[in-house]
Amino acid sequence: MITEQKKRDVALVVDDSPETLRLLTDALDGAGMTVMVALDGAGAMRIVDQITPDIVLLDAVMPGMDGFETCRRLKRDAGLANVPIIFMTGLAETEHIVRGLEAGGVDYVAKPIVVEEMLARIRVHLANARMTQSARAALDVSGRYLLAVNGRGKILWATPQAQKLLSATLNTGTDDELVLPEPMPLWLEQAQKGKAASRAAMAEFPGNEQLRLHYMGALGPNEFLLRLAKDSGSETPAEFSSELGLTTREGEVLSWLSKGKTNRDIAQILGLSPRTVDKHLEQIYSKLGVENRTAAAAVAVNTKHRKS
Repeated sequence: MITEQKKRDVALVVDDSPETLRLLTDALDGAGMTVMVALDGAGAMRIVDQITPDIVLLDAVMPGMDGFETCRRLKRDAGLANVPIIFMTGLAETEHIVRGLEAGGVDYVAKPIVVEEMLARIRVHLANARMTQSARAALDVSGRYLLAVNGRGKILWATPQAQKLLSATLNTGTDDELVLPEPMPLWLEQAQKGKAASRAAMAEFPGNEQLRLHYMGALGPNEFLLRLAKDSGSETPAEFSSELGLTTREGEVLSWLSKGKTNRDIAQILGLSPRTVDKHLEQIYSKLGVENRTAAAAVAVNTKHRKS
């Protein structure tokens, strides 16, 4: 019987100590991982140009480029943004731990290294990284343009579709650091503090009125979830709400329906799930006394004509 061979996780170990490299190479290989080694930060950068590791074990104190700077440079690569980096060092002072975490590390292990503890931490971080990647991939496949930013407006991560849209809008390359343009950081600060009214929870990109940014909420102490929406040119269809007895949201759905938009388009524009759009359409059909979207669109067009 032929069984499918499990893909081996790839670990990159960056350390200038031959003893540490030997210890970790043996341990990781014994745990079923493929191991790549680099003696310094420059060597690590050359390796990741050729292959993307699943996890990086990084010495904090090395000659030349230290581990903190190496981590920062690794994290600038969009392909490595979600790869967990564990720092290794004999320095256990709080300031070094904070530096490592601020540089982009997810964990900190003190030397001398306890192999069993290191392997346990690696398993946890690999599992967390897979869950995060799977969730973001699912969001992107579903057409969700989502991103997370810190309090200063720096984009921490984005689904691939959102990344492409942002890069095109901000006129940057996909590997460049993305930051929300002014005055969006001020809008974000107001939204975080709950000072924004319902309309203020949405902002338009400067110079691009067809792209809106919606504040969804806080993910962590300094991580906020936002959603991009395209095509903001629809006026609020108050005539549908008043004349046809629809709610404001149902009027918006009907307005976009009358413009020939699909359910998926409407969901993206209004920041709803396709299932929610379906529910709104059921209510619209019932209130209008029609059976399908074609008939509903015809009612909407006739209402507009009467108004004009």
